[in-house]
Amino acid sequence: MLLELRGVSRSFGDESSRIRVLEGVDLDVAAGERVAITGPSGSGKTTLLHILAMLDDAFDGRYAFDGTDVGQIVPRARTESRLASIGLVYQAFRIVPWLSVTDNVALPHWTLHGDRDAALHRAKDVLRRVGLGGRLDHRPDQLSGGEKQRVGIARAVVNQPRVLFADEPTGNLDGATTADVLDVLEEAVAHGAALVVVSHDPAIAARMDRTYELAGR
Repeated sequence: MLLELRGVSRSFGDESSRIRVLEGVDLDVAAGERVAITGPSGSGKTTLLHILAMLDDAFDGRYAFDGTDVGQIVPRARTESRLASIGLVYQAFRIVPWLSVTDNVALPHWTLHGDRDAALHRAKDVLRRVGLGGRLDHRPDQLSGGEKQRVGIARAVVNQPRVLFADEPTGNLDGATTADVLDVLEEAVAHGAALVVVSHDPAIAARMDRTYELAGR
């Protein structure tokens, strides 16, 4: 099993004002599987995604990534593992406004491998595959919302991650663009990576292999 959570809980605040967002979550995601995480606002969807993406380690319970207990990985190794094995796509895109499209996508590959020329070559290849071959030298402010999200997807998969996480990836897009971006997401993981999508949108859940619903608290 690629991702395995057992009894995972997460709270915020101090003893006098503690808020429990997740409690006793069990979840398995296999390699190549497409999973939607749904639930009402405040149910802990994004919190769960941050735990799965190794961005939040202040949880109780056990989380194993490909059989390795994440809680036993030292912070530096966890960062390296996240860079090499995990891709993240955000609702608000989070691409660097002063960098070109190509530089935005190349940055994770350059950081991981230390070879700028190889990173740029890889970035251009991925951008062409997501339909942005004509936008390589553009800045983000020259792109539409759908194009920005394609950049975000390209950046997330440039290191060929084992799992791609997407947090409300179509939340800022209209209906036609949403369908287009979902196609790109699914194509991006066609090589066998798992896809885990947090969304309120039932249309997204309908396209996944399985849906995991968090109850509101």
